[in-house]
Amino acid sequence: MTVSEGGNDRRGRPSLVLASASPRRRALLAILVPEFEVKPADIDEQTRHGEPPADYVLRLAVEKALAAECDARRDWVIGSDTAVVRDGVCLGKPADRPEACEMLRRLSGRSHEVYSSVALAGPDRPAISALSVSQVEFDVLPEAWIKQYSDSGEPLDKAGAYAIQGQAAAWIRSLTGSYSGVVGLPLFETAGLLREAGILRP
Repeated sequence: MTVSEGGNDRRGRPSLVLASASPRRRALLAILVPEFEVKPADIDEQTRHGEPPADYVLRLAVEKALAAECDARRDWVIGSDTAVVRDGVCLGKPADRPEACEMLRRLSGRSHEVYSSVALAGPDRPAISALSVSQVEFDVLPEAWIKQYSDSGEPLDKAGAYAIQGQAAAWIRSLTGSYSGVVGLPLFETAGLLREAGILRP
């Protein structure tokens, strides 16, 4: 994998840019393409009043792809967003350990949805986007584990306060949908957009 922190391809070719600082999204995108740049986008990620989860994550993915500091005439930019949804409510990244504990209690013993979006903005053309929706079911989480897991720090930068690729995997009873989408970048949908743009060849 070749990843750079900015700058255009020295040979003047269009660059592929990931508008995210997430190391998980970097690792997933590297499965599809060997070279890309990383230029995180800074946007307002607040939900709008009455905004459905699907609309929310798709909007943020597009806004991230358009907000990255790139050459709009040459660069292809990938934006992505993921939301954990319980009873129609988006659970974002917890602000602290107590909030992480509360989110995990809400997910304990129940199923929830993970909405994962990806958008691709290209030279002189509108952004295209795609959505993956997965169902995740947790076993009943012991209170002692919830506190230990929150104290580990792993949940603090994760939507819904858990990482499916981390310690929480031991308590996930079932997953229906996209594993990579739950991690943070739905690879099937991402590959489809890259093929549509001619960036990824069959």
